[in-house]
Amino acid sequence: MKRILGIFVLLLVVFLATWIFSDLATGRSGFMSAFNQGNLLRRTSLAAILAIGVAFVIITGGIDLSIGSVVCLVGAALPYMLITIGWPLWLALVCCLGLSLLIGLWHGFLITKVNLQPFIVTLCGLLIYRGVTRGITRDQNVGFDGQFQELKWIVSGKLPVFGFDIPISFFVLIVVAVIAGIFLNKTIYGRYLLAMGNNEEAAKFSGINTTRMKVIAYVISAMLAGFGGVLYIIDNQSAQPVDFGNFYELYAIAAAVLGGCSLRGGTGSILGVIIGAALMQVLKNMITQVDWMNDNIEFAIVGSVILAGAIGDEVAKKIGAKKRAAVAGDVKSTETA
Repeated sequence: MKRILGIFVLLLVVFLATWIFSDLATGRSGFMSAFNQGNLLRRTSLAAILAIGVAFVIITGGIDLSIGSVVCLVGAALPYMLITIGWPLWLALVCCLGLSLLIGLWHGFLITKVNLQPFIVTLCGLLIYRGVTRGITRDQNVGFDGQFQELKWIVSGKLPVFGFDIPISFFVLIVVAVIAGIFLNKTIYGRYLLAMGNNEEAAKFSGINTTRMKVIAYVISAMLAGFGGVLYIIDNQSAQPVDFGNFYELYAIAAAVLGGCSLRGGTGSILGVIIGAALMQVLKNMITQVDWMNDNIEFAIVGSVILAGAIGDEVAKKIGAKKRAAVAGDVKSTETA
Protein backbone atom coordinates (compact mmCIF):
# COMPACT_ATOMS: atom_id res chain seq x y z
CA MET A 1 0.00 0.00 0.00
CA LYS A 2 2.87 2.40 0.75
CA ARG A 3 4.30 1.74 -2.73
CA ILE A 4 0.93 2.51 -4.34
CA LEU A 5 0.53 5.69 -2.29
CA GLY A 6 4.03 6.78 -3.24
CA ILE A 7 3.48 6.30 -6.97
CA PHE A 8 0.12 8.07 -6.73
CA VAL A 9 1.77 11.08 -5.08
CA LEU A 10 4.40 11.08 -7.83
CA LEU A 11 1.63 11.01 -10.44
CA LEU A 12 0.02 14.06 -8.83
CA VAL A 13 3.37 15.89 -8.71
CA VAL A 14 4.08 15.22 -12.41
CA PHE A 15 0.51 16.16 -13.35
CA LEU A 16 0.67 19.46 -11.45
CA ALA A 17 4.16 20.23 -12.77
CA THR A 18 2.98 19.70 -16.34
CA TRP A 19 -0.01 21.97 -15.75
CA ILE A 20 2.19 24.69 -14.24
CA PHE A 21 4.95 24.62 -16.88
CA SER A 22 2.73 24.15 -19.92
CA ASP A 23 -0.41 26.14 -19.11
CA LEU A 24 0.09 28.55 -16.23
CA ALA A 25 3.58 29.61 -17.30
CA THR A 26 2.52 30.31 -20.90
CA GLY A 27 -1.08 31.42 -20.50
CA ARG A 28 -2.33 28.54 -22.63
CA SER A 29 -4.83 25.82 -21.75
CA GLY A 30 -3.45 22.98 -23.86
CA PHE A 31 -2.70 20.45 -21.15
CA MET A 32 -5.85 21.00 -19.11
CA SER A 33 -8.13 21.30 -22.12
CA ALA A 34 -11.01 18.84 -22.31
CA PHE A 35 -9.62 17.52 -25.60
CA ASN A 36 -6.16 16.77 -24.19
CA GLN A 37 -7.48 15.30 -20.95
CA GLY A 38 -9.85 13.05 -22.89
CA ASN A 39 -7.01 11.84 -25.09
CA LEU A 40 -4.79 11.33 -22.05
CA LEU A 41 -7.43 9.23 -20.33
CA ARG A 42 -8.01 7.18 -23.48
CA ARG A 43 -4.29 6.50 -24.00
CA THR A 44 -3.87 5.64 -20.32
CA SER A 45 -6.74 3.16 -20.50
CA LEU A 46 -5.29 1.35 -23.50
CA ALA A 47 -1.77 1.29 -22.05
CA ALA A 48 -3.03 0.06 -18.67
CA ILE A 49 -4.72 -2.96 -20.29
CA LEU A 50 -1.35 -4.06 -21.69
CA ALA A 51 0.37 -3.34 -18.37
CA ILE A 52 -2.13 -5.46 -16.42
CA GLY A 53 -1.38 -8.37 -18.73
CA VAL A 54 2.39 -8.20 -18.30
CA ALA A 55 1.96 -7.72 -14.55
CA PHE A 56 0.75 -11.30 -14.22
CA VAL A 57 3.92 -12.54 -15.91
CA ILE A 58 6.17 -10.33 -13.79
CA ILE A 59 4.42 -11.56 -10.63
CA THR A 60 5.57 -15.08 -11.50
CA GLY A 61 9.15 -13.84 -11.89
CA GLY A 62 9.01 -13.90 -15.70
CA ILE A 63 9.03 -11.27 -18.45
CA ASP A 64 7.15 -10.73 -21.70
CA LEU A 65 8.98 -8.72 -24.37
CA SER A 66 6.59 -9.68 -27.18
CA ILE A 67 3.67 -7.45 -26.18
CA GLY A 68 4.26 -4.76 -28.80
CA SER A 69 4.59 -7.30 -31.60
CA VAL A 70 1.46 -9.15 -30.44
CA VAL A 71 -0.35 -5.82 -30.58
CA CYS A 72 0.98 -5.40 -34.12
CA LEU A 73 0.09 -8.92 -35.27
CA VAL A 74 -3.41 -9.12 -33.80
CA GLY A 75 -4.20 -5.46 -34.47
CA ALA A 76 -3.18 -5.68 -38.12
CA ALA A 77 -4.95 -9.04 -38.48
CA LEU A 78 -8.37 -7.54 -37.72
CA PRO A 79 -8.66 -5.17 -40.72
CA TYR A 80 -6.79 -7.69 -42.88
CA MET A 81 -9.43 -10.33 -42.19
CA LEU A 82 -12.31 -7.87 -42.48
CA ILE A 83 -11.26 -5.91 -45.56
CA THR A 84 -8.76 -8.04 -47.49
CA ILE A 85 -10.31 -11.46 -46.88
CA GLY A 86 -13.88 -10.30 -46.31
CA TRP A 87 -14.69 -12.29 -43.17
CA PRO A 88 -17.65 -11.26 -40.99
CA LEU A 89 -16.88 -9.16 -37.94
CA TRP A 90 -17.70 -11.85 -35.36
CA LEU A 91 -15.41 -14.38 -37.02
CA ALA A 92 -12.54 -11.90 -37.31
CA LEU A 93 -12.82 -10.98 -33.62
CA VAL A 94 -12.96 -14.63 -32.55
CA CYS A 95 -9.88 -15.38 -34.66
CA CYS A 96 -7.99 -12.41 -33.17
CA LEU A 97 -8.66 -13.53 -29.61
CA GLY A 98 -7.97 -17.16 -30.57
CA LEU A 99 -4.63 -16.12 -32.05
CA SER A 100 -3.77 -14.33 -28.80
CA LEU A 101 -4.67 -17.45 -26.84
CA LEU A 102 -2.45 -19.63 -29.03
CA ILE A 103 0.48 -17.23 -28.61
CA GLY A 104 0.13 -17.37 -24.83
CA LEU A 105 -0.07 -21.17 -24.86
CA TRP A 106 2.98 -21.34 -27.14
CA HIS A 107 5.01 -19.13 -24.82
CA GLY A 108 3.94 -21.19 -21.83
CA PHE A 109 4.84 -24.45 -23.58
CA LEU A 110 8.32 -23.29 -24.55
CA ILE A 111 9.02 -21.96 -21.06
CA THR A 112 7.63 -24.86 -19.03
CA LYS A 113 8.15 -27.91 -21.27
CA VAL A 114 11.20 -26.98 -23.34
CA ASN A 115 12.71 -25.12 -20.35
CA LEU A 116 13.65 -22.02 -22.31
CA GLN A 117 14.14 -18.73 -20.52
CA PRO A 118 11.18 -16.30 -20.73
CA PHE A 119 13.53 -13.58 -21.97
CA ILE A 120 14.59 -15.69 -24.97
CA VAL A 121 11.10 -16.96 -25.77
CA THR A 122 9.43 -13.56 -25.74
CA LEU A 123 12.36 -11.80 -27.41
CA CYS A 124 12.06 -14.26 -30.30
CA GLY A 125 8.32 -13.64 -30.27
CA LEU A 126 8.96 -9.91 -30.56
CA LEU A 127 10.90 -10.53 -33.77
CA ILE A 128 8.78 -13.34 -35.22
CA TYR A 129 5.32 -11.80 -34.81
CA ARG A 130 6.30 -8.47 -36.32
CA GLY A 131 8.13 -10.23 -39.15
CA VAL A 132 5.08 -12.39 -39.88
CA THR A 133 2.84 -9.33 -39.87
CA ARG A 134 5.09 -7.44 -42.26
CA GLY A 135 5.33 -10.48 -44.52
CA ILE A 136 1.58 -11.12 -44.71
CA THR A 137 0.74 -7.47 -45.31
CA ARG A 138 3.76 -6.99 -47.60
CA ASP A 139 4.71 -4.15 -45.27
CA GLN A 140 1.76 -2.12 -46.52
CA ASN A 141 -0.57 0.01 -44.46
CA VAL A 142 -3.66 -1.86 -43.23
CA GLY A 143 -6.91 -0.21 -42.24
CA PHE A 144 -10.68 -0.32 -42.39
CA ASP A 145 -11.00 1.82 -45.57
CA GLY A 146 -13.78 3.89 -44.04
CA GLN A 147 -15.82 0.83 -43.07
CA PHE A 148 -16.84 -0.44 -39.63
CA GLN A 149 -16.91 3.08 -38.26
CA GLU A 150 -19.24 1.92 -35.49
CA LEU A 151 -16.32 0.07 -33.92
CA LYS A 152 -14.51 3.32 -33.15
CA TRP A 153 -17.18 4.13 -30.57
CA ILE A 154 -15.83 1.31 -28.40
CA VAL A 155 -12.59 3.24 -27.87
CA SER A 156 -13.21 6.88 -28.76
CA GLY A 157 -16.88 7.16 -27.83
CA LYS A 158 -17.66 9.13 -24.70
CA LEU A 159 -20.21 9.00 -21.92
CA PRO A 160 -21.16 12.05 -19.82
CA VAL A 161 -20.38 11.34 -16.17
CA PHE A 162 -20.83 14.11 -13.57
CA GLY A 163 -20.55 16.70 -16.32
CA PHE A 164 -17.41 15.19 -17.88
CA ASP A 165 -17.14 13.23 -21.10
CA ILE A 166 -15.36 9.98 -20.18
CA PRO A 167 -13.99 7.80 -23.02
CA ILE A 168 -15.59 4.37 -23.35
CA SER A 169 -12.11 2.84 -23.25
CA PHE A 170 -11.87 3.92 -19.60
CA PHE A 171 -14.90 1.81 -18.72
CA VAL A 172 -13.38 -1.09 -20.67
CA LEU A 173 -10.28 -0.72 -18.50
CA ILE A 174 -12.40 -0.72 -15.34
CA VAL A 175 -14.00 -4.02 -16.37
CA VAL A 176 -10.61 -5.56 -17.16
CA ALA A 177 -9.11 -4.24 -13.90
CA VAL A 178 -11.96 -5.54 -11.74
CA ILE A 179 -11.75 -9.01 -13.30
CA ALA A 180 -7.95 -9.02 -12.97
CA GLY A 181 -8.11 -7.78 -9.38
CA ILE A 182 -10.62 -10.43 -8.36
CA PHE A 183 -8.58 -13.15 -10.06
CA LEU A 184 -5.32 -12.05 -8.43
CA ASN A 185 -6.58 -11.28 -4.92
CA LYS A 186 -9.74 -13.32 -4.40
CA THR A 187 -9.09 -16.65 -6.12
CA ILE A 188 -6.84 -19.55 -5.26
CA TYR A 189 -5.10 -19.21 -8.63
CA GLY A 190 -4.09 -15.64 -7.87
CA ARG A 191 -2.60 -16.74 -4.56
CA TYR A 192 -0.79 -19.53 -6.38
CA LEU A 193 0.76 -17.00 -8.78
CA LEU A 194 1.96 -14.82 -5.91
CA ALA A 195 3.31 -17.81 -4.00
CA MET A 196 5.14 -19.09 -7.06
CA GLY A 197 6.70 -15.69 -7.62
CA ASN A 198 7.95 -15.57 -4.04
CA ASN A 199 9.50 -19.04 -4.10
CA GLU A 200 8.82 -21.37 -7.00
CA GLU A 201 10.46 -24.40 -5.39
CA ALA A 202 8.51 -24.00 -2.17
CA ALA A 203 5.30 -23.53 -4.15
CA LYS A 204 5.99 -26.72 -6.08
CA PHE A 205 6.68 -28.72 -2.91
CA SER A 206 3.45 -27.40 -1.38
CA GLY A 207 1.46 -28.98 -4.20
CA ILE A 208 1.00 -26.03 -6.55
CA ASN A 209 1.09 -26.95 -10.24
CA THR A 210 3.66 -24.31 -11.16
CA THR A 211 3.69 -25.39 -14.81
CA ARG A 212 -0.01 -24.67 -15.16
CA MET A 213 0.27 -21.35 -13.36
CA LYS A 214 3.10 -20.15 -15.61
CA VAL A 215 1.06 -21.04 -18.69
CA ILE A 216 -1.94 -19.17 -17.27
CA ALA A 217 0.21 -16.07 -16.66
CA TYR A 218 1.53 -16.01 -20.23
CA VAL A 219 -1.93 -16.67 -21.64
CA ILE A 220 -3.32 -13.70 -19.69
CA SER A 221 -0.48 -11.49 -20.94
CA ALA A 222 -0.94 -12.52 -24.58
CA MET A 223 -4.74 -12.30 -24.42
CA LEU A 224 -4.68 -8.76 -23.03
CA ALA A 225 -1.98 -7.77 -25.53
CA GLY A 226 -4.16 -9.11 -28.35
CA PHE A 227 -7.23 -7.39 -26.92
CA GLY A 228 -5.20 -4.20 -26.66
CA GLY A 229 -4.11 -4.63 -30.27
CA VAL A 230 -7.75 -4.79 -31.36
CA LEU A 231 -8.54 -1.64 -29.38
CA TYR A 232 -5.49 0.22 -30.73
CA ILE A 233 -6.30 -0.56 -34.38
CA ILE A 234 -9.92 0.45 -33.83
CA ASP A 235 -8.72 3.71 -32.29
CA ASN A 236 -6.16 4.47 -35.02
CA GLN A 237 -8.29 3.04 -37.86
CA SER A 238 -5.10 2.07 -39.70
CA ALA A 239 -1.61 0.84 -38.95
CA GLN A 240 1.81 0.52 -40.55
CA PRO A 241 3.21 -2.91 -39.54
CA VAL A 242 6.78 -1.62 -39.48
CA ASP A 243 6.14 0.49 -36.37
CA PHE A 244 2.66 -0.32 -35.04
CA GLY A 245 3.07 -1.29 -31.37
CA ASN A 246 6.78 -0.47 -31.28
CA PHE A 247 8.11 -0.29 -27.69
CA TYR A 248 4.67 -0.85 -26.16
CA GLU A 249 6.21 -3.65 -24.11
CA LEU A 250 8.61 -1.16 -22.52
CA TYR A 251 5.81 1.13 -21.40
CA ALA A 252 3.82 -1.84 -20.10
CA ILE A 253 6.77 -3.22 -18.13
CA ALA A 254 7.64 0.25 -16.80
CA ALA A 255 4.04 0.78 -15.66
CA ALA A 256 3.97 -2.60 -13.92
CA VAL A 257 7.30 -2.01 -12.17
CA LEU A 258 6.31 1.49 -11.11
CA GLY A 259 3.00 0.12 -9.86
CA GLY A 260 4.67 -2.21 -7.39
CA CYS A 261 5.39 -5.38 -9.37
CA SER A 262 8.77 -6.69 -8.26
CA LEU A 263 10.97 -7.90 -11.10
CA ARG A 264 11.84 -10.83 -8.84
CA GLY A 265 8.20 -11.81 -8.72
CA GLY A 266 5.83 -12.40 -5.83
CA THR A 267 4.30 -8.94 -5.48
CA GLY A 268 1.94 -6.86 -7.57
CA SER A 269 -1.17 -4.70 -7.46
CA ILE A 270 -3.64 -4.07 -10.27
CA LEU A 271 -4.43 -0.59 -8.91
CA GLY A 272 -0.73 0.19 -8.73
CA VAL A 273 -0.23 -0.94 -12.33
CA ILE A 274 -3.00 1.39 -13.51
CA ILE A 275 -1.45 4.31 -11.64
CA GLY A 276 1.93 3.41 -13.12
CA ALA A 277 0.43 3.41 -16.63
CA ALA A 278 -1.15 6.81 -15.95
CA LEU A 279 2.22 8.17 -14.80
CA MET A 280 3.94 6.96 -17.98
CA GLN A 281 1.30 8.60 -20.17
CA VAL A 282 1.41 11.89 -18.24
CA LEU A 283 5.21 11.90 -18.60
CA LYS A 284 4.85 11.40 -22.36
CA ASN A 285 2.30 14.21 -22.48
CA MET A 286 4.57 16.43 -20.41
CA ILE A 287 7.34 16.09 -22.97
CA THR A 288 5.07 17.29 -25.77
CA GLN A 289 3.27 20.00 -23.79
CA VAL A 290 6.21 21.72 -22.05
CA ASP A 291 8.05 23.88 -24.58
CA TRP A 292 11.53 23.68 -23.07
CA MET A 293 11.54 19.88 -22.92
CA ASN A 294 13.18 18.06 -25.83
CA ASP A 295 10.69 15.82 -27.64
CA ASN A 296 13.46 13.30 -28.38
CA ILE A 297 14.09 12.28 -24.76
CA GLU A 298 10.98 10.11 -24.42
CA PHE A 299 12.84 6.80 -24.45
CA ALA A 300 15.46 8.16 -22.08
CA ILE A 301 12.69 8.86 -19.60
CA VAL A 302 11.22 5.37 -20.03
CA GLY A 303 14.63 3.81 -19.45
CA SER A 304 15.23 5.98 -16.40
CA VAL A 305 11.85 5.03 -14.98
CA ILE A 306 12.53 1.30 -15.35
CA LEU A 307 15.99 1.74 -13.83
CA ALA A 308 14.56 3.72 -10.91
CA GLY A 309 11.97 0.99 -10.35
CA ALA A 310 14.65 -1.71 -10.35
CA ILE A 311 16.80 0.27 -7.90
CA GLY A 312 13.80 0.87 -5.67
CA ASP A 313 13.01 -2.84 -5.73
CA GLU A 314 16.58 -3.68 -4.68
CA VAL A 315 16.57 -1.10 -1.89
CA ALA A 316 13.19 -2.33 -0.63
CA LYS A 317 14.47 -5.90 -0.61
CA LYS A 318 17.53 -4.98 1.48
CA ILE A 319 15.47 -2.94 3.94
CA GLY A 320 12.99 -5.79 4.28
CA ALA A 321 15.80 -8.29 4.85
CA LYS A 322 17.31 -6.09 7.58
CA LYS A 323 13.95 -5.71 9.31
CA ARG A 324 13.34 -9.47 9.23
CA ALA A 325 16.83 -10.09 10.58
CA ALA A 326 16.27 -7.57 13.38
CA VAL A 327 12.92 -9.16 14.32
CA ALA A 328 14.49 -12.62 14.30
CA GLY A 329 17.31 -11.35 16.53
CA ASP A 330 14.84 -9.84 19.03
CA VAL A 331 12.84 -13.07 19.17
CA LYS A 332 16.01 -15.09 19.76
CA SER A 333 17.14 -12.73 22.51
CA THR A 334 13.75 -12.98 24.22
CA GLU A 335 13.79 -16.78 24.08
CA THR A 336 17.33 -16.85 25.51
CA ALA A 337 16.38 -14.55 28.35
